[in-house]
Amino acid sequence: MISLSASEQEQTTGVGGGTADEAAAKAAPAKTAPATPAPTSGDRGLVGGSFSMSSKRPKREGPTSGDGEYTFRDNSGRTDLAVSVQHLSITYRTTFERVPTFKNAIVRAGRGERALIEVNAVNDVSFDVANGTALGIIGSNGAGKSTIMRALAGILPPTKGRIETWGRASTLLALGVGFNAMLSGRENVILGGLASGLSRAEVEERANDVAEWAELGDYIDAPMRTYSSGMFSRLAFSVAVHMKPDILMVDEALSAGDAAFREKAQAKMDELRSSARALFLVSHALGSVKEMCSDCIWLHKGKIMMHASPAECVDAYTRFVKVGQTPATMEEL
Repeated sequence: MISLSASEQEQTTGVGGGTADEAAAKAAPAKTAPATPAPTSGDRGLVGGSFSMSSKRPKREGPTSGDGEYTFRDNSGRTDLAVSVQHLSITYRTTFERVPTFKNAIVRAGRGERALIEVNAVNDVSFDVANGTALGIIGSNGAGKSTIMRALAGILPPTKGRIETWGRASTLLALGVGFNAMLSGRENVILGGLASGLSRAEVEERANDVAEWAELGDYIDAPMRTYSSGMFSRLAFSVAVHMKPDILMVDEALSAGDAAFREKAQAKMDELRSSARALFLVSHALGSVKEMCSDCIWLHKGKIMMHASPAECVDAYTRFVKVGQTPATMEEL
Protein backbone atom coordinates (compact mmCIF):
# COMPACT_ATOMS: atom_id res chain seq x y z
CA MET A 1 0.00 0.00 0.00
CA ILE A 2 1.36 3.44 -1.00
CA SER A 3 0.92 6.33 1.43
CA LEU A 4 1.64 9.90 0.24
CA SER A 5 2.06 12.96 2.44
CA ALA A 6 -0.10 16.06 2.01
CA SER A 7 2.69 17.98 0.16
CA GLU A 8 3.23 15.13 -2.31
CA GLN A 9 -0.50 14.99 -3.01
CA GLU A 10 -0.47 18.72 -3.81
CA GLN A 11 2.38 18.23 -6.28
CA THR A 12 0.61 15.44 -8.13
CA THR A 13 -2.93 16.85 -8.10
CA GLY A 14 -2.44 20.63 -7.83
CA VAL A 15 -3.69 23.19 -10.31
CA GLY A 16 -1.85 23.00 -13.58
CA GLY A 17 0.10 19.93 -12.43
CA GLY A 18 2.15 18.88 -15.49
CA THR A 19 3.53 15.62 -16.64
CA ALA A 20 6.91 16.34 -15.00
CA ASP A 21 5.31 16.32 -11.57
CA GLU A 22 3.45 13.12 -12.36
CA ALA A 23 6.62 11.43 -13.59
CA ALA A 24 8.50 12.50 -10.45
CA ALA A 25 5.74 11.15 -8.26
CA LYS A 26 5.77 7.82 -10.10
CA ALA A 27 9.56 7.57 -9.86
CA ALA A 28 9.61 8.22 -6.09
CA PRO A 29 10.00 5.13 -3.93
CA ALA A 30 6.82 3.78 -2.43
CA LYS A 31 6.23 4.67 1.22
CA THR A 32 4.49 2.05 3.29
CA ALA A 33 2.34 2.82 6.32
CA PRO A 34 3.98 2.01 9.65
CA ALA A 35 2.99 -1.35 11.04
CA THR A 36 0.53 -1.32 13.92
CA PRO A 37 2.04 -2.97 16.98
CA ALA A 38 0.34 -6.13 18.14
CA PRO A 39 -1.81 -5.70 21.24
CA THR A 40 -0.22 -6.78 24.45
CA SER A 41 -1.85 -8.62 27.32
CA GLY A 42 -2.35 -5.34 29.12
CA ASP A 43 -4.47 -4.01 26.23
CA ARG A 44 -7.01 -6.82 26.22
CA GLY A 45 -8.92 -5.69 29.30
CA LEU A 46 -9.90 -9.29 30.09
CA VAL A 47 -7.56 -10.91 32.57
CA GLY A 48 -7.94 -13.22 35.49
CA GLY A 49 -10.40 -16.03 36.04
CA SER A 50 -12.39 -18.37 33.87
CA PHE A 51 -15.04 -15.68 33.33
CA SER A 52 -14.20 -12.02 32.91
CA MET A 53 -16.13 -8.99 31.70
CA SER A 54 -14.78 -5.51 31.15
CA SER A 55 -16.24 -2.28 29.85
CA LYS A 56 -14.78 -0.85 26.64
CA ARG A 57 -15.82 2.72 27.45
CA PRO A 58 -13.30 5.31 28.67
CA LYS A 59 -13.24 5.74 32.44
CA ARG A 60 -13.37 9.22 33.95
CA GLU A 61 -13.78 8.66 37.67
CA GLY A 62 -11.75 7.14 40.46
CA PRO A 63 -8.02 6.38 40.48
CA THR A 64 -6.74 6.86 36.96
CA SER A 65 -3.65 6.15 34.97
CA GLY A 66 -1.96 8.57 32.60
CA ASP A 67 -4.38 7.87 29.76
CA GLY A 68 -7.45 8.83 31.82
CA GLU A 69 -8.68 5.28 32.48
CA TYR A 70 -8.97 3.30 35.69
CA THR A 71 -5.90 1.52 36.92
CA PHE A 72 -7.00 -2.10 37.21
CA ARG A 73 -5.16 -4.66 39.27
CA ASP A 74 -3.85 -7.63 37.29
CA ASN A 75 -5.32 -10.81 38.84
CA SER A 76 -4.08 -13.23 36.20
CA GLY A 77 -1.84 -15.06 38.67
CA ARG A 78 -4.27 -15.13 41.60
CA THR A 79 -5.55 -18.43 42.92
CA ASP A 80 -7.01 -17.26 46.24
CA LEU A 81 -9.97 -15.34 44.78
CA ALA A 82 -13.39 -16.50 43.67
CA VAL A 83 -14.62 -13.09 42.45
CA SER A 84 -12.95 -9.72 41.88
CA VAL A 85 -14.94 -6.57 41.13
CA GLN A 86 -13.09 -3.37 40.27
CA HIS A 87 -14.75 0.04 39.81
CA LEU A 88 -18.02 -1.49 38.62
CA SER A 89 -20.69 0.92 37.38
CA ILE A 90 -23.93 -0.05 35.65
CA THR A 91 -26.22 2.55 34.06
CA TYR A 92 -29.65 1.94 32.60
CA ARG A 93 -30.93 4.24 29.86
CA THR A 94 -34.68 4.42 29.55
CA THR A 95 -37.46 6.67 28.32
CA PHE A 96 -39.52 8.57 30.85
CA GLU A 97 -42.33 11.05 30.63
CA ARG A 98 -44.67 12.06 33.45
CA VAL A 99 -47.70 12.58 31.20
CA PRO A 100 -47.09 10.81 27.88
CA THR A 101 -49.23 12.31 25.12
CA PHE A 102 -49.36 11.87 21.38
CA LYS A 103 -48.76 15.61 20.92
CA ASN A 104 -45.51 15.50 22.92
CA ALA A 105 -44.34 12.49 20.95
CA ILE A 106 -44.94 14.33 17.66
CA VAL A 107 -43.13 17.44 18.92
CA ARG A 108 -40.11 15.43 20.02
CA ALA A 109 -40.04 13.56 16.72
CA GLY A 110 -40.09 16.85 14.80
CA ARG A 111 -37.22 18.20 16.88
CA GLY A 112 -35.26 14.97 16.72
CA GLU A 113 -35.41 14.58 20.51
CA ARG A 114 -35.88 11.53 22.73
CA ALA A 115 -37.00 11.68 26.35
CA LEU A 116 -34.15 9.60 27.82
CA ILE A 117 -32.99 9.40 31.41
CA GLU A 118 -30.05 7.52 32.91
CA VAL A 119 -30.40 5.47 36.07
CA ASN A 120 -27.11 4.82 37.88
CA ALA A 121 -27.96 1.48 39.43
CA VAL A 122 -24.37 0.74 40.55
CA ASN A 123 -21.74 3.44 40.98
CA ASP A 124 -17.99 2.65 41.30
CA VAL A 125 -18.22 -0.52 43.40
CA SER A 126 -15.08 -2.53 44.16
CA PHE A 127 -14.60 -5.63 46.31
CA ASP A 128 -12.83 -9.00 46.33
CA VAL A 129 -14.28 -12.30 47.49
CA ALA A 130 -11.77 -14.93 48.64
CA ASN A 131 -12.31 -18.67 48.27
CA GLY A 132 -14.52 -20.10 50.98
CA THR A 133 -16.34 -16.81 51.63
CA ALA A 134 -20.10 -16.53 52.11
CA LEU A 135 -20.91 -12.92 51.21
CA GLY A 136 -24.22 -11.37 52.20
CA ILE A 137 -25.49 -8.29 50.36
CA ILE A 138 -28.07 -6.15 52.16
CA GLY A 139 -29.77 -2.83 51.49
CA SER A 140 -33.09 -1.19 50.76
CA ASN A 141 -35.11 -1.80 47.62
CA GLY A 142 -33.42 -0.13 44.67
CA ALA A 143 -29.98 -0.19 46.28
CA GLY A 144 -28.51 -2.20 43.39
CA LYS A 145 -28.26 -5.63 45.03
CA SER A 146 -29.90 -7.66 42.26
CA THR A 147 -28.13 -5.62 39.59
CA ILE A 148 -24.75 -6.59 41.03
CA MET A 149 -25.79 -10.25 41.22
CA ARG A 150 -26.84 -10.24 37.57
CA ALA A 151 -23.56 -8.62 36.61
CA LEU A 152 -21.60 -11.25 38.55
CA ALA A 153 -23.59 -13.97 36.77
CA GLY A 154 -22.70 -12.49 33.37
CA ILE A 155 -26.27 -11.47 32.56
CA LEU A 156 -25.60 -7.71 32.62
CA PRO A 157 -22.40 -6.28 31.10
CA PRO A 158 -20.67 -3.54 33.09
CA THR A 159 -21.05 0.02 31.87
CA LYS A 160 -17.70 0.75 33.50
CA GLY A 161 -15.23 -1.36 35.39
CA ARG A 162 -14.26 -5.02 35.44
CA ILE A 163 -15.65 -8.28 36.83
CA GLU A 164 -13.62 -11.49 37.14
CA THR A 165 -14.84 -14.85 38.42
CA TRP A 166 -13.07 -18.17 38.83
CA GLY A 167 -15.16 -21.29 38.34
CA ARG A 168 -18.68 -22.22 37.24
CA ALA A 169 -21.49 -20.21 38.78
CA SER A 170 -25.00 -21.42 39.54
CA THR A 171 -27.53 -18.64 39.88
CA LEU A 172 -30.80 -18.56 41.75
CA LEU A 173 -31.65 -14.95 40.93
CA ALA A 174 -35.34 -15.49 40.32
CA LEU A 175 -36.96 -18.80 41.07
CA GLY A 176 -37.80 -20.80 37.99
CA VAL A 177 -36.39 -18.42 35.40
CA GLY A 178 -35.90 -20.44 32.22
CA PHE A 179 -38.39 -23.15 33.23
CA ASN A 180 -41.02 -24.15 30.71
CA ALA A 181 -44.39 -24.55 32.42
CA MET A 182 -45.62 -26.89 29.69
CA LEU A 183 -42.84 -29.41 30.37
CA SER A 184 -42.64 -31.78 33.30
CA GLY A 185 -40.50 -31.10 36.32
CA ARG A 186 -38.01 -33.80 35.30
CA GLU A 187 -37.64 -32.34 31.80
CA ASN A 188 -37.01 -28.90 33.28
CA VAL A 189 -34.37 -30.37 35.57
CA ILE A 190 -32.56 -31.72 32.50
CA LEU A 191 -32.85 -28.37 30.71
CA GLY A 192 -31.54 -26.50 33.75
CA GLY A 193 -28.57 -28.82 34.07
CA LEU A 194 -27.67 -28.54 30.39
CA ALA A 195 -27.92 -24.75 30.64
CA SER A 196 -25.46 -24.90 33.54
CA GLY A 197 -22.87 -26.55 31.29
CA LEU A 198 -23.26 -30.17 32.44
CA SER A 199 -23.28 -33.09 30.05
CA ARG A 200 -26.41 -35.10 29.37
CA ALA A 201 -25.07 -38.04 31.39
CA GLU A 202 -24.26 -35.82 34.38
CA VAL A 203 -27.70 -34.22 34.30
CA GLU A 204 -29.54 -37.55 34.11
CA GLU A 205 -27.40 -38.86 36.95
CA ARG A 206 -28.49 -35.99 39.21
CA ALA A 207 -32.11 -35.75 38.09
CA ASN A 208 -33.32 -38.32 40.62
CA ASP A 209 -31.40 -36.62 43.44
CA VAL A 210 -32.98 -33.29 42.51
CA ALA A 211 -36.48 -34.78 42.48
CA GLU A 212 -35.98 -36.62 45.77
CA TRP A 213 -34.51 -33.59 47.52
CA ALA A 214 -37.37 -31.33 46.34
CA GLU A 215 -39.87 -33.82 47.84
CA LEU A 216 -42.22 -33.66 44.87
CA GLY A 217 -42.94 -37.40 44.60
CA ASP A 218 -44.89 -38.36 41.49
CA TYR A 219 -45.43 -34.70 40.63
CA ILE A 220 -41.90 -34.57 39.22
CA ASP A 221 -43.31 -36.07 36.00
CA ALA A 222 -46.33 -33.75 35.89
CA PRO A 223 -46.35 -30.50 33.87
CA MET A 224 -45.06 -27.59 35.90
CA ARG A 225 -48.18 -25.57 35.10
CA THR A 226 -49.92 -27.83 37.63
CA TYR A 227 -47.44 -26.96 40.41
CA SER A 228 -48.21 -24.68 43.30
CA SER A 229 -45.90 -21.71 43.84
CA GLY A 230 -44.21 -23.55 46.70
CA MET A 231 -43.56 -26.66 44.60
CA PHE A 232 -42.25 -24.50 41.77
CA SER A 233 -39.85 -22.70 44.10
CA ARG A 234 -38.62 -25.88 45.77
CA LEU A 235 -37.77 -27.50 42.45
CA ALA A 236 -35.96 -24.39 41.23
CA PHE A 237 -33.93 -24.24 44.45
CA SER A 238 -33.13 -27.95 44.23
CA VAL A 239 -31.88 -27.62 40.65
CA ALA A 240 -29.59 -24.73 41.56
CA VAL A 241 -27.96 -26.41 44.55
CA HIS A 242 -27.47 -29.83 42.92
CA MET A 243 -25.43 -28.60 39.95
CA LYS A 244 -22.27 -28.65 42.14
CA PRO A 245 -21.36 -25.03 41.39
CA ASP A 246 -18.06 -23.38 42.20
CA ILE A 247 -19.96 -20.16 42.96
CA LEU A 248 -23.57 -20.10 44.14
CA MET A 249 -25.59 -16.88 43.86
CA VAL A 250 -28.92 -16.71 45.67
CA ASP A 251 -31.24 -13.71 45.44
CA GLU A 252 -34.29 -13.70 47.72
CA ALA A 253 -34.90 -17.44 47.37
CA LEU A 254 -34.66 -18.89 50.87
CA SER A 255 -38.38 -18.57 51.61
CA ALA A 256 -39.21 -21.53 49.38
CA GLY A 257 -41.37 -24.17 51.00
CA ASP A 258 -42.55 -24.74 54.54
CA ALA A 259 -40.55 -24.60 57.77
CA ALA A 260 -39.19 -28.15 57.37
CA PHE A 261 -38.01 -27.47 53.83
CA ARG A 262 -36.43 -24.15 54.88
CA GLU A 263 -34.40 -25.96 57.52
CA LYS A 264 -33.35 -28.50 54.91
CA ALA A 265 -32.44 -25.71 52.48
CA GLN A 266 -30.28 -24.00 55.09
CA ALA A 267 -28.43 -27.26 55.77
CA LYS A 268 -27.78 -27.62 52.04
CA MET A 269 -26.50 -24.05 51.87
CA ASP A 270 -24.10 -24.79 54.74
CA GLU A 271 -22.85 -27.82 52.81
CA LEU A 272 -22.32 -25.77 49.67
CA ARG A 273 -20.57 -23.04 51.62
CA SER A 274 -17.97 -25.56 52.79
CA SER A 275 -17.42 -27.07 49.33
CA ALA A 276 -17.94 -24.18 46.88
CA ARG A 277 -15.50 -21.39 46.18
CA ALA A 278 -17.98 -18.72 47.26
CA LEU A 279 -21.59 -18.11 48.18
CA PHE A 280 -23.48 -14.87 47.49
CA LEU A 281 -26.71 -14.25 49.37
CA VAL A 282 -29.04 -11.29 48.77
CA SER A 283 -31.84 -11.16 51.31
CA HIS A 284 -33.97 -8.83 53.38
CA ALA A 285 -33.97 -11.51 56.10
CA LEU A 286 -31.12 -10.02 58.08
CA GLY A 287 -31.10 -12.92 60.50
CA SER A 288 -30.33 -15.35 57.66
CA VAL A 289 -27.48 -13.11 56.51
CA LYS A 290 -25.97 -12.99 60.02
CA GLU A 291 -26.33 -16.73 60.46
CA MET A 292 -25.18 -17.99 57.06
CA CYS A 293 -22.59 -15.42 55.88
CA SER A 294 -19.01 -14.76 56.92
CA ASP A 295 -18.72 -11.39 55.17
CA CYS A 296 -21.23 -8.67 54.27
CA ILE A 297 -21.72 -5.63 52.05
CA TRP A 298 -24.31 -2.92 52.71
CA LEU A 299 -25.42 -1.10 49.55
CA HIS A 300 -27.31 2.18 49.34
CA LYS A 301 -28.23 3.89 46.06
CA GLY A 302 -25.66 1.91 44.11
CA LYS A 303 -22.72 2.58 46.44
CA ILE A 304 -21.05 0.52 49.16
CA MET A 305 -21.86 2.04 52.54
CA MET A 306 -19.99 -0.62 54.54
CA HIS A 307 -17.98 -3.78 53.92
CA ALA A 308 -17.52 -5.59 57.22
CA SER A 309 -18.77 -8.54 59.23
CA PRO A 310 -22.49 -9.43 58.94
CA ALA A 311 -23.20 -8.31 62.52
CA GLU A 312 -21.59 -4.89 61.99
CA CYS A 313 -23.33 -4.29 58.65
CA VAL A 314 -26.73 -5.36 59.99
CA ASP A 315 -26.39 -3.12 63.04
CA ALA A 316 -25.37 -0.11 60.95
CA TYR A 317 -28.10 -0.74 58.37
CA THR A 318 -30.91 -1.06 60.92
CA ARG A 319 -29.77 2.17 62.60
CA PHE A 320 -29.64 3.92 59.22
CA VAL A 321 -33.19 2.96 58.24
CA LYS A 322 -34.35 3.62 61.83
CA VAL A 323 -35.83 0.20 62.48
CA GLY A 324 -35.08 -2.21 65.24
CA GLN A 325 -33.89 -5.79 64.89
CA THR A 326 -37.37 -7.25 65.24
CA PRO A 327 -38.69 -10.53 63.80
CA ALA A 328 -40.19 -8.50 60.93
CA THR A 329 -36.73 -7.29 59.86
CA MET A 330 -34.59 -10.27 60.81
CA GLU A 331 -36.64 -13.05 59.19
CA GLU A 332 -38.60 -13.46 55.96
CA LEU A 333 -42.36 -13.34 56.22
